[in-house]
Amino acid sequence: MIGIIHFETFLLAGILLNLTPGNDTIFILTKSIGQGRKAGIISALGIGTGSVVHTLLAAFGLSLIIAKSILLFNIIKYAGAAYLLYIGYKMLTDKSQLKTDGIALSSSVDYLKIYRDGIFTNILNPKVALFFIAFLPQFIDPTLKNTIVPFLTLGTTFIATGTVWCLILATFASAIFGKLKTNKKASTYINKVCGLTLIGLGIKVALTDRK
Repeated sequence: MIGIIHFETFLLAGILLNLTPGNDTIFILTKSIGQGRKAGIISALGIGTGSVVHTLLAAFGLSLIIAKSILLFNIIKYAGAAYLLYIGYKMLTDKSQLKTDGIALSSSVDYLKIYRDGIFTNILNPKVALFFIAFLPQFIDPTLKNTIVPFLTLGTTFIATGTVWCLILATFASAIFGKLKTNKKASTYINKVCGLTLIGLGIKVALTDRK
């Protein structure tokens, strides 16, 4: 491909990185387990959309601003942590998300909000921005003057493989825990665990540095 070097190596490395559990994986799992397969799938699509934003930022050099500015890095980091804490708290306390008699109360689940949460969770993770500007350039011809197209190509490839994996993850997670969710008592505990997990993730993000 024009402007791209060692694409096969990038593809393999990207798939392996996508398979490695991270913040996005935890977010998708909590939504799949706590609110069902559709919620998990939509959260995965939200994460993918957030990655598109990071790809565009990296392609046009805007992510470098985040990498260079400690203040901006911290603002984004704490905003993302606060958002995760809020989502976790809502999931921990919102009983309308439970199942009753094995039937999902789909009308009580705001899928648009889940999609938005996925986008913001990904965008407000400065580590993702740093990853894109550190990883993608390794596979772009250093002699190339205009790197926008190669950046977009590599970013799109990485997002595509990652989204496929996230969709598989969401489907299997909801299927495995589906039977437990038909038990109201078990459902209550599962939602609480998912909420606490997101709160823990928010704390983890808040404690993250740029190294």
